[in-house]
Amino acid sequence: MELLPKQQHAIYYLKDNTTKEILYGGAAGGGKSALGCLWLIEMCQKHPKSRWLMGRAKLKALKETTLNTFFELTSDPTPESERLGLIRLGITNQYVFNAHTNIIKWDNGSEILLKDLFLYPSDPHFDSLGSLEICGAFIDECNQIVVKAWQIVLSRCRYKLTELNINPKIFGSCNPSKNWVYKMFYKPSRGNTLPNNRKFIQALPTDNPHLPQSYLDSLLSLDSNNKERLYYGNWEYDNDPSALIDIDSITDYFKPNHIKRSGRMRMTIDVARKGKDNTVFRVWDGWICIFRYSIDKSDLVYVVKKAKEFQLKYGVSNSNTVADEDGVGGGVVDFLGCKGFVNNSSPIDVNGIKENFNNLKTQCSYHIAKMIVKREIGEICDNQDVADIVSEEMEQVKQRDIDKDGKIMLVGKDVVKMNIGRSPDEWDSIMMVYYFELQPNAFFF
Repeated sequence: MELLPKQQHAIYYLKDNTTKEILYGGAAGGGKSALGCLWLIEMCQKHPKSRWLMGRAKLKALKETTLNTFFELTSDPTPESERLGLIRLGITNQYVFNAHTNIIKWDNGSEILLKDLFLYPSDPHFDSLGSLEICGAFIDECNQIVVKAWQIVLSRCRYKLTELNINPKIFGSCNPSKNWVYKMFYKPSRGNTLPNNRKFIQALPTDNPHLPQSYLDSLLSLDSNNKERLYYGNWEYDNDPSALIDIDSITDYFKPNHIKRSGRMRMTIDVARKGKDNTVFRVWDGWICIFRYSIDKSDLVYVVKKAKEFQLKYGVSNSNTVADEDGVGGGVVDFLGCKGFVNNSSPIDVNGIKENFNNLKTQCSYHIAKMIVKREIGEICDNQDVADIVSEEMEQVKQRDIDKDGKIMLVGKDVVKMNIGRSPDEWDSIMMVYYFELQPNAFFF
């Protein structure tokens, strides 16, 4: 059986001298796992004593899925596999898999290391990979890992490269997902801005003539969200059940024509911490953001100066201005005399009832997310780059541990940073506007 045209396209980049990072996939059934395994097999056979990585977010899933694909590809051909045109290489005598060490050892000295790449709280910097040295890596369903794991694995592609005459590569497969793979591969590919050392190949189930019609029918019978992602390869959809805001609601957030202005002027300020990230101002007329301004790593005096300037221009009082009081923001609150927002403070009682949130930030984020879904809040934004950044952050507003009882919590800012590669400053300046709704004696003028 020959490789599919899209697989041959990917193989070209896996063998050139320029490409370092390849993302393949974009829907179900495109032969992603098989291609990654075939590449590792060829590299191990071609380069004796080389060392490679086969990874996934969780080792258990890797062994139950990707590894089984590897075993199938290396197994002996049968009349049925030949009839169906399936690849069966008949090379099981060339390697031994040690289930205890999770290493595939080839008879020519090459190795494939099976690795768990999940972000564990006990190892936020992936120190467990610190001494790892490999020639290249295949990461299956790489959308399930954080970008830092991808970057660290890439940095470990340094094992005997000159001696073995190998160009290091990292090859990832995935289904559409609105996280770092979207930002690093799909979106730049769509805009023809991918760097030369990075490539994206989208493969759809319809590209694979060996898939049974029953499988295609099962994809078409999925709910609209999953059908768009897994059959049509639509990257603008996300099926994460923990996400609080769907893509259609995010799109409508920037079309607030149906929302009336109230004349209640308010301002939110997310202040950069310790000179990092950005300080983001937003001015609100009721539930419509009518003005946004961002400062890159500015000092306290300048932040206060700009806040006063915007207060005067838009008629916002100190009592209707709130600033993130954590870190440097505490100085802004003191010098400006505005309201202070403490992210980890206790949620505010609503009509004497204590809401089941773990802190104030979660409380405000949850309620603003509901308002976005209900089309009750919006933003006037003529800058598409800003809209894209805001959209990316809204997609990361997700409930943590949704299957557990207890207080409602959101995925932490540190995890969001790893997913999108930066601090979610835009969302913080949006969710804070709900703070005024929680004030028992709120007065707007």
